[in-house]
Amino acid sequence: MSTEQEAKQGMEQQTRKAYKIGKKSEPTAEKNESKQSRKKQKAEKKSAKQKKKARLRIFPIWLRIIVVLLFAAIALVAGLMVGYGVIGDGSPLDALKVETWQHIIDIVTKTE
Repeated sequence: MSTEQEAKQGMEQQTRKAYKIGKKSEPTAEKNESKQSRKKQKAEKKSAKQKKKARLRIFPIWLRIIVVLLFAAIALVAGLMVGYGVIGDGSPLDALKVETWQHIIDIVTKTE
């Protein structure tokens, strides 16, 4: 019996060693495959970026800035006219006159 037990133990040790070696080698193979696939993915992304064409803007940035400033000026004038004409019970066009603004400045600074 002792010889049979020794033989079984010897086989178990060999199989354990083989299992450990096999177990260690599999993850490294998987790691190598994953590294290669990551490299392929990076290369594909890089080539996709290089293939992109420069975007041609139909509405240039400088024109956008001018349009936004123009809309802001229109909104300011419209707000002045509504505020002076509707809320203040005056003529809306009086809000655009220089004399009106000079009078408002005199009231604020208290000069006569």
